[in-house]
Amino acid sequence: MHDEVVGSTGKLISPIRGPGTLGEVLVAVRGGTEGYIARAAESIPAGSTVLVVAVDSGRIADVVPWIPLTPDPAP
Repeated sequence: MHDEVVGSTGKLISPIRGPGTLGEVLVAVRGGTEGYIARAAESIPAGSTVLVVAVDSGRIADVVPWIPLTPDPAP
């Protein structure tokens, strides 16, 4: 089953402190925002934008740090 949030970006609202630990991500879905449990192979701080790469049936989203194609301009 393919979840519609796979391939979407979201905002990590609680940190993932490393492999085997969980955080929480908010993802825009169907005109609203839904929370998912988030896990990753690395630590990711709260407030980071992440890419959802997979979702388990238990609403656990596998995420990776989002890297924009064009870097932000220097201040």
